[in-house]
Amino acid sequence: MNSSELLFFGLFIVFVVSFLLLDLGVLDKKNHLVSFKEAITYTCLWITVSICFYVFLLYHGEWLHLGAHSGLPELKELIVRYGHPINIDGLDYEAALKVYRHNLGLEYITGYVIEKMLSMDNIFVMIMIFYAFNVNPLYYRRVLFWGILAAIVFRFAFIFSASALIHQFKWVLYLFGLLLIYTGVKMLFEKDSHEKINTMNHPVVRFASRRLPVYPRFVQHHFFVRQSGKWLITPLLIVLMVIEFSDVIFAVDSIPAIFAVTSDPYIIFFSNVFAILGLRALFFIIIKIIDLFRFLKIGLSVLLTFIGIKMLIPDFLRSLGFTTAHSLYVILGVMLIAILFSVLFPEKKETN
Repeated sequence: MNSSELLFFGLFIVFVVSFLLLDLGVLDKKNHLVSFKEAITYTCLWITVSICFYVFLLYHGEWLHLGAHSGLPELKELIVRYGHPINIDGLDYEAALKVYRHNLGLEYITGYVIEKMLSMDNIFVMIMIFYAFNVNPLYYRRVLFWGILAAIVFRFAFIFSASALIHQFKWVLYLFGLLLIYTGVKMLFEKDSHEKINTMNHPVVRFASRRLPVYPRFVQHHFFVRQSGKWLITPLLIVLMVIEFSDVIFAVDSIPAIFAVTSDPYIIFFSNVFAILGLRALFFIIIKIIDLFRFLKIGLSVLLTFIGIKMLIPDFLRSLGFTTAHSLYVILGVMLIAILFSVLFPEKKETN
């Protein structure tokens, strides 16, 4: 990590931490039911912030890796290092920068859309977890806050570790591709896998009940309670642990999917973080209109399979002129079709 990357990354982390502290200390002082209008407002806010970062990359994307005195040789080395699918031969520095910025912005926004779309499946799991543990809806927001914070930390470790591994062993990308194809096909044939969660047999619950001092009931929004001079964890902390466990499994699919778009770990991390920061608001939207996503799982299955195939034959696709923009069009097309079919052909509810 050079000085430019360290400064940019540090400023980004300060921004994220500042917002999270503001959210926890000011916006979320009191537990309350999040209304549909409030969820829409926050979702629009985070989408706007994410798009602003995209616009920033279009005009100053080189600031992420290059210092103020960089030139064409440094830019060419950067393109080779991260395998960006662009050619700047014969261009002057300003023209080359324009091409690089445009591609970087596309990689970011494509990664953001992938993470956002795949996170919907993760939201369905979260909803089932809350229902299975009979959590009071008043405490959903606080649990999701800490879940998002932990997810950001985990993704930092996962993304940069995977990037270092891929840099040393390129064939790891092929393993990621096979994993995504397997997950996509498996998802297609497990349509009802998230309908019920057995709370007693969940591995996290079994671990907590055997190894940790657990208080027998919920204590408002608290994760810990003190009794007879000892600290005990409440069932709400176990719910948080289960949610984070499911997010780790989810990340094993979503993060490799973005590596199909770019090998730049910073772009992958930024796109992940912006998508995750809007996850909580999106949760409260989906929980209200969950019936409109009947065919979403099929769409996600097609999406993962497509990305997996793309990772297995990248050179062949490049020879056909397949670019990052084409990947974005395919991803958006698949998800729009899945949502459109869900609206046009809603699931029939059983009548007694």
